[in-house]
Amino acid sequence: MKNFAHASFPPETIVLMTAAMDNALAKLPHLVASAHVNSIAETILRSANEGERDPAALERMAFLELMIAPRD
Repeated sequence: MKNFAHASFPPETIVLMTAAMDNALAKLPHLVASAHVNSIAETILRSANEGERDPAALERMAFLELMIAPRD
């Protein structure tokens, strides 16, 4: 996971990020690569760090980035 050592979030934002992550994971197939889970988490963290607070938007941004990410 990328370095988010300097990111700091109030408890309310952590609740929103958790909801976005839980909703995103619930929509993934049962067997999914950990790289996909990490990508979703990184996007949610980065987007929240940039000021996004809508859980649906955080989830949507994570999936969009996952779709356009280059494949190895």
